[in-house]
Amino acid sequence: MFNPLRAFGFLLKDVSDLYMQRFEQRAGALGLTLPLCRVLVGLGNHDGISHAQLAELTDIDPMTLVRILDHMESNGWLERRSDPTDSRAQCLYSRAKSKPLVDDIWYLADLTRREAFAGIPSAQAEIVIAMLEQVESNFASLEPLRPAAPVAPLHNERVKSGATRSRRERTASQP
Repeated sequence: MFNPLRAFGFLLKDVSDLYMQRFEQRAGALGLTLPLCRVLVGLGNHDGISHAQLAELTDIDPMTLVRILDHMESNGWLERRSDPTDSRAQCLYSRAKSKPLVDDIWYLADLTRREAFAGIPSAQAEIVIAMLEQVESNFASLEPLRPAAPVAPLHNERVKSGATRSRRERTASQP
């Protein structure tokens, strides 16, 4: 029997993928990629941030981020300035030319969210968002799992059936 609570993680991933696909289709029509949108919004909210901080904030690989920042700088959307506290580092600042793009990104996000919540009363949509924020907070507060022996399944049918035996053990037991 299907248990929706058990399938929560799969549902969450599917919904996230569908939402992001829809958003990316719209952003693509404006010539924007999802990583570029993440950087534009992140930088718009955190002027003066370092490359490393922006990479962590946007969850974008630092090497990929450098290429995005170079693209943004060549389009006049970004300014790099020397960090006043560390001459080896640079701080990143959005330029006025990027503001309309950030506004467009937020418009697309709002439009995609409205589609996602179509037919759902706004009070219930707010509850869903609040609950997802709590789920995120729950995970963020957990200690990282230490590498350890794998957890044994409750029903160890694979072991009983011999499915976990090595190839050598299986061939040695065959006639």
